[in-house]
Amino acid sequence: MPNPKRKHTRSRRDSRRSANWKLEAVPLSKDKDGRWHRPHTISADGYYNGVLVRPPKTKKKGPQTEGGEEGK
Repeated sequence: MPNPKRKHTRSRRDSRRSANWKLEAVPLSKDKDGRWHRPHTISADGYYNGVLVRPPKTKKKGPQTEGGEEGK
């Protein structure tokens, strides 16, 4: 495994590490309704580029118990 020939100073090490602290802003676009969203992603409604590509989620009902008692 290769090893460095000379020791890198703390200053050089820290300046290299400090270059990566900034985060890029997330790009946003407005849709036809004026809501902000990330580009090239499906909206919460299931639309992409004005076309319904995923139907909205519906909640499934679980098995019903009589009398409202559970765990007996």
